[in-house]
Amino acid sequence: MAYASFKQFCIAAHLACEDEWDALMADWRRERAEDGMADAFPVYLCRRNDISEADYLKRVGEAFDWRSIDLAEVKPSVEARRKISSKVASQYSVLPVTMEEGVLVVVVSDPFHTDLINAVRFAAQGPVRFVLAPAEDISKAYEKYYGVGAETIDELAQDEVDDEEDLELMFSDDKEIAEGDQEASIIKFVNQVIWQAYRSRATDIHFEPHEDELQIRHRIDGILHQMSLPPALKKLQAALISRIKVMSGMNIAEKRLPQDGRINVRIKGEEIDIRVSTVPTVYGESVSLRLLTRGSVLKGMDSLGMSREIETPIREIIHQPHGIVLVTGPTGSGKSTSLYSFLNTINSTDKRIMTVEDPVEYEMKGVNQVSVKNDIGRTFAHVLRHFLRQDPDVIMVGEIRDGETAEIAVQAANTGHLVFSTLHTNDAPSAFTRLIDMGMEPFLVADAIEAVMAQRLVRTICSECKTEQTVSKEYLLSVEFPLAHAAGAKFWQGAGCDACGGRGYQGRSGIYELLRNSEAIQQQVINRAPASVIGQLARSEGMKTLREYGWGRAMAGVTTIEEVLRVTQISEALAEQPVENF
Repeated sequence: MAYASFKQFCIAAHLACEDEWDALMADWRRERAEDGMADAFPVYLCRRNDISEADYLKRVGEAFDWRSIDLAEVKPSVEARRKISSKVASQYSVLPVTMEEGVLVVVVSDPFHTDLINAVRFAAQGPVRFVLAPAEDISKAYEKYYGVGAETIDELAQDEVDDEEDLELMFSDDKEIAEGDQEASIIKFVNQVIWQAYRSRATDIHFEPHEDELQIRHRIDGILHQMSLPPALKKLQAALISRIKVMSGMNIAEKRLPQDGRINVRIKGEEIDIRVSTVPTVYGESVSLRLLTRGSVLKGMDSLGMSREIETPIREIIHQPHGIVLVTGPTGSGKSTSLYSFLNTINSTDKRIMTVEDPVEYEMKGVNQVSVKNDIGRTFAHVLRHFLRQDPDVIMVGEIRDGETAEIAVQAANTGHLVFSTLHTNDAPSAFTRLIDMGMEPFLVADAIEAVMAQRLVRTICSECKTEQTVSKEYLLSVEFPLAHAAGAKFWQGAGCDACGGRGYQGRSGIYELLRNSEAIQQQVINRAPASVIGQLARSEGMKTLREYGWGRAMAGVTTIEEVLRVTQISEALAEQPVENF
């Protein structure tokens, strides 16, 4: 049955009643006026009736004989996309997909929007056939095929801004980022890129200039992913980079030297701290943005994904009155998050806690934090030396980089202070040899260190598309999985879905290697034994290596075999002494 109007359809489909129609329209308009709600009236009706958009579109298709399509299985043709500009497609949330016998097929989610219908027909300059798909699917497909911010870039490319002295006049001081920002400018595009990164849970954004394009990549769960971008972006490279430099307080005229800056923004009411770094390259300045959210770092230890056999001894160690607790691993392995969690756990009014960081990532109530400034001589070692005169109970050093810092940290530990710090080593046993290589006396290192925790971050399997993985015994043996567990082991993987963006993973969790110091280990350190010998001794005393811990997480369904292999390596100790229990 066909209906003469949208109103008649809604009444027949039990989405509204005849006598309440005018009141519904009035309530919807009032919501839009008071709250700035961007929902179309059909979306408002779906929300009011507690039905999904897919169910609503199914009813519409049946009533008006309109076809629905799955955009995940359709690739819009270049010919079709040329018919509708990115501006019209973005403004009305439509997507041209193909030409069928001279008729342009366009996907819409609100086919009753009169302005939309007219604008699409005018832009197409020819016959148009509309098909249905959910608004979210259209938005994802738009970003994929037109590129993020395409409507902004296309508009700006027609009137390219080259005069950097005028750029500051274009930029406002408003640093609130919102979805659907209507301002068509460089500001809007940068906001769109940051918004997209936030929505994708990205930790980093990289603007990378090349000879014929400006590439933008996100790091999501530790892996880089390239953004879909419009071709005209390269023309606006200088303006975009200058905009970011202005936001972060850098000198836009300085292009020969690296610079560092910082941006503070709000996204959906959440404070985001963005650390910005620029480096001059052959084809322009490369810009990296690191997104830091307070909620992602200032958490307790229960958020780190530790098993009880790791968390229980760690809690004992961080309540010790003195000694050094080291967290080791490469950049981006979550060391700072672990240190903040330790401090959060022990932070109380009866403890004086002081930290020296480069830079101070987050302010912690009740903690005295100092930021390193090498250009004025405020180094880790300089600040740490003065900390000893401040009567601290706990000291946190962002990183031990040199022998002087190591010497003062050891001195502080041996004079009754608890010291937390990080060190760049591949595993826990190597921390002892690294400090000795920095010039420390072995007996001082052996006496000062209370424990060393090495860690990595593995991607966790998406809970929405988690399925059991079939793994052959031959494959397990080829990756040196312990024989004792190979027969009955079960593993899982993510098939890929909308929730995880088709990646099969969502979020990250830590895997750990905890080495607790002992008299036997101290003796080996004093004898300058290599890390492999210290590692074998630690394993005989109960230490699990990173890979062993990772195998346990894979068998528990937290992560995959491939992730464990990606972030860990076989140590000499593991190769010579295979584990039987984990």
